[in-house]
Amino acid sequence: MKKYELTDETKEFAGRTLYRIRALIDFGLVKTGDFGGWIEKEENLSQEGKCWAYDNACIYGNARVYDNANVYDNANVYGNAKVFDDVYISGNAKVFDDVYISDNAKVSGNACISDNANVFDDAEIFGNAKVFGNACAFGNAKVFDDAEIF
Repeated sequence: MKKYELTDETKEFAGRTLYRIRALIDFGLVKTGDFGGWIEKEENLSQEGKCWAYDNACIYGNARVYDNANVYDNANVYGNAKVFDDVYISGNAKVFDDVYISDNAKVSGNACISDNANVFDDAEIFGNAKVFGNACAFGNAKVFDDAEIF
């Protein structure tokens, strides 16, 4: 059974057509009929688990969000990024390229995670922080303000 559908409401973003999503069943904090964020195609957001795109969040390209991961506000997940487990991405955060974000990681504010970076465990990336290259942030790491890890 599908948990959401693509609506007819579209927007052009980053040279792509994105579709607003609408819940077909209740799950987590989402109720039947709730509108969510924007995705390019169904493969971007799993029909299983409690994952969801809220607000104006955008998921596109070959990016995948699944399990119980949530993307909020104006955050963007794109490229080949994989976001799963109980991850929380919010604010104006950007997650892209070949990034893996998992476990209970949080990415917020204007944070940017790119290239082949990995963020996992209970790591938090926020403010204007950047994690890129082949860098890993994990454990109870807190990366914030204008810090860069690469």
